[in-house]
Amino acid sequence: MVVSGIRVDAVRLIDLAEFADSSPRSIAAAVARLVNAGELAAGERLPTVRELAAELGVSPATISQAWQALARAGLIESRGRAGSFVRGAASARLAPRMRGMAAPDDPVRLDLSRGTPDPLLLPALGPALSRVSAKAETGSYQAEPVIPALARVLRDSWPSDAEAIMVVDGALDAISRTLEQVVRFGDRVVVESPGFPPFLDLLEVLGAVPVPVRLDESGMRPESLAAALRKRPVAVLLQPRAQNPTGASMTPARAEALARTIEGAERVDDLVVIEDDHSGLISIEGDVTLGTWLPDRVVHVRSFSKSHGPDLRIAALGGPRDLVEHIAGRRMLGPGWTSRMLQTILLDLLVDGTAINTVTEARRQYYTRQRTLGDALRSRGVAAAPADGINLWMPVLGERSALVQLAAAGIRVAAGTPFLAASDATDAANGMRQRAGGDFVRVTVGAVRENADAVADDLASAATHLAAGGY
Repeated sequence: MVVSGIRVDAVRLIDLAEFADSSPRSIAAAVARLVNAGELAAGERLPTVRELAAELGVSPATISQAWQALARAGLIESRGRAGSFVRGAASARLAPRMRGMAAPDDPVRLDLSRGTPDPLLLPALGPALSRVSAKAETGSYQAEPVIPALARVLRDSWPSDAEAIMVVDGALDAISRTLEQVVRFGDRVVVESPGFPPFLDLLEVLGAVPVPVRLDESGMRPESLAAALRKRPVAVLLQPRAQNPTGASMTPARAEALARTIEGAERVDDLVVIEDDHSGLISIEGDVTLGTWLPDRVVHVRSFSKSHGPDLRIAALGGPRDLVEHIAGRRMLGPGWTSRMLQTILLDLLVDGTAINTVTEARRQYYTRQRTLGDALRSRGVAAAPADGINLWMPVLGERSALVQLAAAGIRVAAGTPFLAASDATDAANGMRQRAGGDFVRVTVGAVRENADAVADDLASAATHLAAGGY
C-alpha cells in the first residue's frame, strides 16, 4: 500500500513509463497509463516539472503542458507549492457513478462534459421574480402541493391524460420517490444502456437489480425489452426524448411498439413505466409517452432544468392517482411541498411570451449546434449518430486515451463508462462496443457556441487515434 503523499522521483517515473516520444501528449499518456494501472496511487506526489524535464532532456514547458493535460482529464491535481499529486477519490457526497461524471474544477478552454444547458439560452428570471409576492405565505401545511394555476397549465400541456399531476424538486427527486414506492430489495428494473448514471446509483441504493436494454436511434429496442421483461421486472425506467447520453428520441410508433410489448408480456401485471422527459421543451421531437397506451402504468416526469434553469429545481410528475398520492404523502413527511414561490416563478415563465420565445430560440440553437457538430464529426470519419437535445454519444477507440488527448487540446468531455449498465441477463455495454468498435465519451454539444469545425477537428482526432500503449 502506498502512503498518501509519498514522493515519486523522476528516475522511478521514467523506469515505469514507456514514452513514445518526448511530446507533452506522449508524456501525459504514459503517466495516465501508470495511474490507470495502479502503478501510481492516489495521493502520490509527482516529480517537479524541472526534475522530470532534466531527466527526459526536454524543456520545463513540455512537462508543464503534460501536467496541465492530466489535470484537465481529472487524473492529477496541483496543490500549489506543495506540488502535483495523483488525484484521490471524489467526495462521498456523490454516489459512485456520479463521481465518475464529476468534472474537476481546473479551468479548461472548452468544457463539454457537464450535460448542462447553455446559460445564455435560458430565459431571464428577473421579470418573473418581480411579479412574485414579497411575502412567502402559505395558508396551510396540508394544502394541495401544486398551486392551482400551475396545475392547469401543466395538465393542458401534458402528453397524456394523467389522473394526477404534482410538482417535485427536480427530475431525480421524481424518479427517486417513484422508485421508492414500487421497488423493493432484490427487485429487477429495466434500464437503458447506455443510460443516466444516477439512475443506476439509485437502484444500487435500493438494492434493486438493473436489467439493461439496448438502444437504437429511436430509443429502447422492442425485442430487447421483450427479453428483459421475461426477467419479471417491477419497473421500466426510460427517457423518451433527447436520451442522456445518446440523444435518441422515441417516435410515436416506437412508443406504441414498446407499450404493446409490455401489454403482451406475461407475469408483469404490476409493472410501472417511469419516463424521464428531462429535455422536453428543448427537444426537436414532439411529445411522446407510453401513457397514451398504458395510462394506468406510466409515471411521466417532465423537468424544466434544461429549458428554464437547473437551479429552479422543479419537475412535474403525472400518472395513476393512487401512486401519485402515495408519493405526495411520503413527501409530506420530508420537504412537504415544492416552494410555492418557485412554482409561481415557473408558472410565469411558462405563460410569459418573452420566456416562451427564449425557450423556442434555445430549441432552435441546440438543434443547429447538434446538426453542425454532428455533420462535421461524421465528415471526419466519426460514426456519431444524429442526436436530439444537448448531448452526443461519440464512439472512440479508447476512452481514457480520448480524454487525455482532448485535455491536451484544452477540451473536457465526459467518460462513457459511468453511463453503461451490465448484468447477468444482458450486456448492453459490450453490445454497444462491438457495434461501434470501441468505447464512448459523452459530448455536451449544446455548449459549442462557435468554431464547430475546429472543435470537430480535436474531437475527431481524439476519437480515431489510440495513444501509445493501447489504453
